Amino acid sequence: MPSDADELYGLAFDEFIPARNALVRELRGAGRREEAGEVAALRKPSVAAWAVNQLVRTQRKGVDELFEAGDGLRAAHDQVLAGRGDAGSLRSAVAREREAVEALSRLARGLLTSQGHELSPTILERVSDTLHAAALDDDARAQVREGRLERELRHVGLGMTAGAMPVRARPRAPKKPAPEPKKDLRAEREARRRLERATRALSTARERRDKAAAALDEAEDAVAEAERERADAERALRELD
Repeated sequence: MPSDADELYGLAFDEFIPARNALVRELRGAGRREEAGEVAALRKPSVAAWAVNQLVRTQRKGVDELFEAGDGLRAAHDQVLAGRGDAGSLRSAVAREREAVEALSRLARGLLTSQGHELSPTILERVSDTLHAAALDDDARAQVREGRLERELRHVGLGMTAGAMPVRARPRAPKKPAPEPKKDLRAEREARRRLERATRALSTARERRDKAAAALDEAEDAVAEAERERADAERALRELD
């Protein structure tokens, strides 16, 4: 049995609730009711968050590379925005961050669910999203670094996706024939509006997906708790016979 709350997040996925409940009982038995209450309030991680926790706890070198690559990408992005960077350096920084995410995601594929199956493509996508967020966002990194993440994360900053250039270099306009600025401007505005609408729709869809996943996790917690209570009741009944 784990000796503290931190160890709970390093256990196999299905061991979290039984181990948490056992630790709560031990703390209560020792008269440490405040600590017992804090442990009882801990939520079981989602499958994606659990997978990220395992990577953080077992793949320190790869996680350090992820953070360094994220720092490099942010620095390259800032340099371009300030007019001091170049597209080549930015492309290299994007590629390095993407490779760091993909390397850890490949390792996550080797993790097994409670049923002994590999993680689904959807779960792996959430793992990649979380790693990407940790690379580029300080708050996300702080949550991920301790290996006690409860829910997956996403980075929604403009232009910082791992698969695309944060800032796109515009092609040089030809001198002849003369461009049609008004027509091009209208087309650009329409393209931006379409991108904004699609981005909002994607964000809404992901939020709905995340809420559904959280509800499923809570339901699984309730089932596991009910099963434990039933087992305790059956054991007490047998002892009376």
